[in-house]
This record gives sequence, structure tokens and C-alpha cells, in this order.
Amino acid sequence: MTAPQEPPAGPQPPPGRSPVSTFVEKAALVAAPGTIALALLYYFGSLYVRAYYSTLGVVPEDLGMSIQNVMATSTSAIFLPLCVLLAGGLIVFLVFGWLEQALAGPEHAVRRRASIILLLAVGIAMVFLGLPALVADPVVPFPAGWPRVFMPAVLVALGSTLAVCAVHLRLNQSTGLRARRRTPDGDRVWLAIGALLIGLLTVSLFFDMAQYAAVVGHSNARLDAEQGYRRLPAVIVHSRVPLTHHATGIEFKDYGSANGPYRYQYRGFRLLAKAPTRFYLISRTAGYRGRVVVLPDDGTVWLEIRASGTPGATSAAPASRPRTGSPARW
Repeated sequence: MTAPQEPPAGPQPPPGRSPVSTFVEKAALVAAPGTIALALLYYFGSLYVRAYYSTLGVVPEDLGMSIQNVMATSTSAIFLPLCVLLAGGLIVFLVFGWLEQALAGPEHAVRRRASIILLLAVGIAMVFLGLPALVADPVVPFPAGWPRVFMPAVLVALGSTLAVCAVHLRLNQSTGLRARRRTPDGDRVWLAIGALLIGLLTVSLFFDMAQYAAVVGHSNARLDAEQGYRRLPAVIVHSRVPLTHHATGIEFKDYGSANGPYRYQYRGFRLLAKAPTRFYLISRTAGYRGRVVVLPDDGTVWLEIRASGTPGATSAAPASRPRTGSPARW
């Protein structure tokens, strides 16, 4: 007589997860979006820096700016469009939520179907109207200036948003029926269309923000030039040898050999940028497209940076700079 066999064991419960692994997964959910945000800040900041210094005649690649400095400049480049996008997204969500509530129920099936067709048709038309202008000359005669730069991408973004709303209304028009059956092939097609439209919306917004960062950098450079580069520090150049330059509005004085090796003095310059081995100077009267003077940082010259209220200062420094009685030597 055989011994009674034990019943087969049921499925084993999954092993308990340690708090460390749970924390790591949650940290990954935060770290990945944070990494993308930092990468975007660096990208838009680099576009702003390139547009600003290229407008003033400086090669941005020679400056060797750190990642922190580039990211710090990105705040002024994307703050306004980011606020506009957040406010616009909030308005779109509120309006779409109200529309979905107003068209809910079987008694509004006809109006819901008409709204889907209208939103999809208008959205697709706007996308096809603005998309060619992103890669070629505008087909539609947009007004010159900022509208011609930003309107094509804005048109694509608005059209994609309307089409995404239409897809969402279409997928949720029979929620109760879908809860009792699997998703049909037709719904899979609508899901694919919605994913494509969301990707198109993301690309158009990214393109517009990149355009905005470049335009703001160019505009700020021109504004600084028109205002006499008041935001840049004023410097006095002390040199061992006479400098050959074509800058205007520069005062020159030779103190003679009795004054030491740095006998030549030049006043009226502004420090435009500092590279690891170069000084980029420009005259405060140069204006837009002024000639940039590049001096080597090899001991031939040293710069005296004068703050506001210092005797012999070429001009007032920005209000944010601390007032000091002694010049800074670079």
C-alpha cells in the first residue's frame, strides 16, 4: 500500500521586496525626467550663448564656458515661453474637460461625433498648413519678423492639440462597452494616430523654443550694443607694448618707461568675454557690429576692472556689482 501523496503545492507568493529596491525604482522615475530637463536647459542655454556672442563677433567655441554657466543663461531664454506653454496647457485641459463633460452620455452621440470630425479636420488642416514652413520657405504668407519665425511651429502645435483632443473623444465615446470587451483593431489605429500626433506636438514645441532662445540671444546682443554695453564691466588696459586696434572712442596714454613695464594705458574698453587664453574687448561707443579687440592672456597686458564710483572709471558698472574702492586686477 502506497503512502498518500501530498497535494501539489500552489503557486509560491512572490518574494517580498526590500525597501532599498523600492526606493531605487522611485528614484529612477525622478532621475530620468530630471536628466532630460537638465539636458534641455543646457541645449537651450547653448543656443542662447551662441546667438548672443556670434552677433557681437565672438566665436562661442573659444570661450570654454562651463556647463553651469551655460545652464544659468538658459533661464532667461526659456522662462517666458515656458510660462506661456504652461498657461496654454492649463487652458486647453480646462476647455477640453468641459467639452468632454458636455458631450458625455448617449443622448449627445451625434454632437460628439460631429465634434470629433470637426476637431480632427481642423487640426489636420493646421498641421499640413504649418508643417511645410518648418522645413522650407513659408507657403502661407506669414507677416515678416517674429510671426514668420514662430507661427509655423505654433500652427503645427495647435493643430496637433486639436487632433489629439479628437482622438481622445473618439477612444472614450463607448467607455462602458469597452470595459466588457478587448480593444478592437480600430481603436489600435486611433491609438497609433494619437501617439503620432503627440510626437508631432512635442517636436513643434521643441523647435519653437529653440527658435526663441536663438532670437532672444540675438536681440539681447543688439540691445546691449545700442545701450553702450552698460551691462558689461568697464576695464582699463595696461600693456607692455603699444596695441594695434581699430576700436573707436578709446583714450590712449603713454606714462613712459619710469612707470614700469606696463607703460601704455587704454581707457574706454568693455570686457565682452574671457576665454582661457584670450580677452575679448569692445569699445563702449562701438555700437552694433562693432570691432572686437582680442588680446592674448600671456602677461603682455593686464586688465583693471573699475566699479561704479571708482576714480578714473570709464563708466558706471551694473547696480548688481558691489561697490569697491580698489580696482580688480586680472
